[in-house]
Amino acid sequence: MSKAPSGRRPPSGRPSSHGPSSRGPSSGRPRTDRPAGERAKSGASPSRHSGKATGGKAAGGKPGAGRSRRDEQPQEWKQTRRPRPEQRRRNDPDRERKPDQKQGHKQGLRPAGSRKVAEAAIALLDAMFPNRDTADRVRHAWMKQHHRQYDAAEREAIIQISDDVMRLRGRLDWWISEGRDGLPPDNRLRVAAYRILNAGAKANGLLPLFGEDKAAEALLRRLEGHTLDHPDMPAAARHSVPEWLLPALKKRFGGDFDMELAAMLRPAPLDVRFNTLKTTRDAAMAALAAEDLRCQPTPFSPIGLRLSPQAYVNNTQAYADGLIEPQDEGSQIAAQLVDAAGCKFVADFCAGAGGKTLVLGAAMKNAGRLVAMDVSAGRLAQAKLRLRRAGVHNAECRPLEAKWLKRQAEKAERVLVDAPCSGSGTWRRKPDAKWRLTPQDIAELTERQAEILDRAAKLLRPGGRLVYVTCSVLKEENEDQVAAFLKRHADFRVLPVTEVWEKTVGGACPVPGPYLNLTPARHGTDGFFAAILVRKG
Repeated sequence: MSKAPSGRRPPSGRPSSHGPSSRGPSSGRPRTDRPAGERAKSGASPSRHSGKATGGKAAGGKPGAGRSRRDEQPQEWKQTRRPRPEQRRRNDPDRERKPDQKQGHKQGLRPAGSRKVAEAAIALLDAMFPNRDTADRVRHAWMKQHHRQYDAAEREAIIQISDDVMRLRGRLDWWISEGRDGLPPDNRLRVAAYRILNAGAKANGLLPLFGEDKAAEALLRRLEGHTLDHPDMPAAARHSVPEWLLPALKKRFGGDFDMELAAMLRPAPLDVRFNTLKTTRDAAMAALAAEDLRCQPTPFSPIGLRLSPQAYVNNTQAYADGLIEPQDEGSQIAAQLVDAAGCKFVADFCAGAGGKTLVLGAAMKNAGRLVAMDVSAGRLAQAKLRLRRAGVHNAECRPLEAKWLKRQAEKAERVLVDAPCSGSGTWRRKPDAKWRLTPQDIAELTERQAEILDRAAKLLRPGGRLVYVTCSVLKEENEDQVAAFLKRHADFRVLPVTEVWEKTVGGACPVPGPYLNLTPARHGTDGFFAAILVRKG
């Protein structure tokens, strides 16, 4: 087999940093699409983590709902050939150049300052909103249609600008709408404001984007000399979150509110899990290093490696050979807490594309019975491919069916419920998710989570464990959901995470328990919650 290309990102644009295993909205809606009776299959794909804001694997519910899981990766489009230097346009007024430097990307050309790139970023953002699909999927479709119009550096700049504008949208909208000459925010104004406030661009260079619009001109000139921050900026704008979510976030984080929300504005690193069925940590690190990818062990997960946010591994030989899988460290830990080693029957109730199923299979060392369930045939098909590549042979993938669940009642030793959720813990990876989320979504999600828990609990035998997981930081979806479940099921109790951490994960437990609550600021992971519920014997 020929050597795969190095781990640099493909020219088609920035793929999800999590890869197929990450959570996030497939439809752009929060993941409300898990099993609810025998509802129709959802078309959602990769935010478990709005993946999970939303999108991700779905298991029922209305079409389009679900958290994006990043289980669908963009295809690698062929890189268009760059023109020779003598063929490049000289004296292009739309490109910014550093003084005394020749034109060309290698000589200092900044494609991010190009009018052509700005127009493209605006068009891409317009395609994302009010589209209810996830940013990853919209970006993939848009780039596939337009990628030949831009070279590799321009495509990267388009993706960077669109990502940053979504990430910083709250601050940008405040600057645009604030004051006597404020205007209703739109993506054209957001991109222009971003260029001025973040990169120090001058208004004159951006005015061609607005024609003869004098109001836009006045606004852009007012922004000159300012940065993204301002002391009068309210909390929702400063942290770039919808204002209606502030009470829930303050309830969750308390005195850590500012610290945690600031961490959610920073790009996330790329975490990968090495496959213990095929390799060791040192061998996986060496395989990545051979393809010019530096990494280091994750702080908590013994099966994780951490790379830079710009890294891309899905085009490496290590990935093709099943040695590694992109997966956030928090997701790795949640799956390890299932304690599947030595079990004879383990069920992944909402498996999606199988990210956590892979962890369970490796822990079981291909012994025992592992069942991955979901209502989406497409995601189960992806799971089968990933399981085969990883060398997991004890897993079966099957749709969620009422008759099958009834026949398997009280047989499973472990049941993992990786529930549909708001994906609020993944905003640093999926900044578009927060702007798609609505109060109605939260209400629908909490109702669906309760229904899924009740159905999954029937699979568990006495003495068995149900592990409830979300990539949300909202108490309504986490602690409050578990408390309501315990009221409905007196035959269940909570097993503190601290009591199983050393055996399953190892080292010192970073949380006091009884639940797993991981956050970007304190632990460097996505926001994750897990509760271990034991059925009394």
